[in-house]
Amino acid sequence: MTRYVCAVDVGTLSARAGIFDSDGEMLSRQVSGFPVHEGEGHVGEYASGDIWRAVCDAVRAAVRSSGVQADQVSALAFDATCSLVLLDRDHAPLPLGPDGRDTIAWFDHRALAEAERCTATGHALIRHLGQAMSPEMQTPKLMWLKTHRPDLWAALGYAGDLSDYLVLRSTGQAVRSACAAAAKWPYLPASGGWQHDFLTQVGLPDLPQKAGLTAPPAPVGTTAGTLTAASADALGLATGTKVATGIIDAFAGAIGTHGLFPKGTAPDLQQTLITGTSNCIMSVSKEPLYRAGLWGPYRDAAMPGRWVSEGGQSAAGALLDHVLDSWPRTGDGNRPGHSDVTARLGALLAQHGPGFGGHIHVLPDFNGNRSPLSDPMARGVISGLSLDRSFDALCALYWRAALSLALGVRQIISHASGENLDTSDLAMVGGLAQSDLLAQLFADVTGRRILRHQGQDTILLGTATLAFACLDKDSAIGPIARDMAADPVIKTPDPAAQALYERDYQVFLRMQAHRAEIAALGAKNP
Repeated sequence: MTRYVCAVDVGTLSARAGIFDSDGEMLSRQVSGFPVHEGEGHVGEYASGDIWRAVCDAVRAAVRSSGVQADQVSALAFDATCSLVLLDRDHAPLPLGPDGRDTIAWFDHRALAEAERCTATGHALIRHLGQAMSPEMQTPKLMWLKTHRPDLWAALGYAGDLSDYLVLRSTGQAVRSACAAAAKWPYLPASGGWQHDFLTQVGLPDLPQKAGLTAPPAPVGTTAGTLTAASADALGLATGTKVATGIIDAFAGAIGTHGLFPKGTAPDLQQTLITGTSNCIMSVSKEPLYRAGLWGPYRDAAMPGRWVSEGGQSAAGALLDHVLDSWPRTGDGNRPGHSDVTARLGALLAQHGPGFGGHIHVLPDFNGNRSPLSDPMARGVISGLSLDRSFDALCALYWRAALSLALGVRQIISHASGENLDTSDLAMVGGLAQSDLLAQLFADVTGRRILRHQGQDTILLGTATLAFACLDKDSAIGPIARDMAADPVIKTPDPAAQALYERDYQVFLRMQAHRAEIAALGAKNP
């Protein structure tokens, strides 16, 4: 008998919901946006109530458009960004800011000083974070809260990753995800769990009780609870529907691409590039990968029995948005959009070849360098701009900015892979993966075959895999992911373009070194 599940993916600006059958077919997909409040100094905040309403709207619309009855949906699973939700002891929103804001966005960098204090401890936890604590992790954000908002700290009764909050909101159960705990919190499953000595070192000995971190986290693919009557009514689903333990969005993407890799093989390393506002490069391996500048390794955080390490670019789609938003408006007051630019790029590349715009060189670190440099203070660089403000000049800058992202991905996957690990393919999902032009660019720059799903939301597919896994406690995530996957669409590197981009890669590395020299000179002469 065919079974159906609902998967929800909460990103930076919207919630996406899909209804899937057990063959992996996505019967419907609906999107609902929510506001993000950005301030100076890389500050970002949400209201969790806005996010929940968007989730409910997307789920209701997905059920309506799927042709499936609400009581036929057997399970629900959430993935989300690693934004930090703050609630009081009654699980009401903690008033972080106006308009109901109670959530610190994943990309928020207000806790730079606190992150440096964490790194300075030299605790074993730091080895699992690429040798440096990121301000995007939850510990420094909570340190910031205790120092700068003691009034809120006194009232704190729950602090959780967004995916865990959605589980709490839908089931009433404060179930922590082993994925989120290992990836974003001071939790080492193989070393005693919650790292109380580390928390004492950074001034948060009371965090486990304040935030509700006393119970062991639940493994991915398990059942966290069932929908309450109130949440079922809000979501348009049946009371008692099973809800899977939550997961971070990038990890769901790694599960969703598992079936893209050649069947019948188990490579030592599977790498997935997840593109969106930021880029994440997820490395799923048989053995732990300890690399400076990579978050992890985390055992069982996505695939049971495997280790996951995460590299990333904090600005990816956001960089391309920035390029468009910074360009002067046309005479009618409008700016070209992504589709306008990529359509024109097809003609320009056909005319000029892949070297189009080669006088422009970009470092894409407009929100810091997450990997492999672990430098949140790094900044973007653009070399080669002129006063030309034509549409084709915008296309050249856009293309070279996209190239810089691909060059950064090449650097990260090479850094993660080492010399002795077999990784001939790179799975690619997300917004940039939907463009044939950009997918080919990433193949040419990295020298890897690019594997993609055709017409599929791969992150939602990975989350749906967890919903099916929680229906049958003896089911394994890997086989379910393979059964639900279709054959991949493959982009193969063009040797001529690959050789051309080798020069750009060498320029990219030299620009990084030069930026470091400039920063050192500036430190000497403030």
